Amino acid sequence: MEFDKVIRKRTATRSFKSDEVSDSKISKILEAGRVPPTAKNKQPQLVLVAKSKEALEKIDKLTNFRYNAPVVLIVCSDKDIAFKNRENTCYIIDATIVATHMILEATNQGLDNIWIEMFDKELLKKEFNINDNIENKKEGLREEEKEKKKKLTFSEDVEYLYSLYPSKCPKRNMGTGKSSND
Repeated sequence: MEFDKVIRKRTATRSFKSDEVSDSKISKILEAGRVPPTAKNKQPQLVLVAKSKEALEKIDKLTNFRYNAPVVLIVCSDKDIAFKNRENTCYIIDATIVATHMILEATNQGLDNIWIEMFDKELLKKEFNINDNIENKKEGLREEEKEKKKKLTFSEDVEYLYSLYPSKCPKRNMGTGKSSND
């Protein structure tokens, strides 16, 4: 699928069929998570694949938001490996980039998916024996299409900080979602 179609097709799915996701599709998704750039190429990511009945039951203890997804990918990032300086660390950004690449590849493979951030992170570490230096995010996958909700238009979603054509630049009131040109 062309990239333009992938980014327009990708949605957050909240109702999954229990159909099995093939290992070949999962492998392609995992490969997409292996190749993105990370800060200073430290590659702190670790991806756990929860596919077994036992693993999915553990996921259900952590969150009410699995929505019956037959596969859950737990994207982790090792704080000790990730690039950091005195003021910043990149482990969250690196995990986010990895997860985004995998979500887009899942969409490319015809799999609907959802990013799950609402779960008990400490219980996840305990249930899956994850070290304390590892932080995590989750996403679910499925093979079914859902109807998309309307997205904001370009003029509703983008604000120029400067413009060669100031008269064409909307003056958006920050935080209200409304333009003063309305």
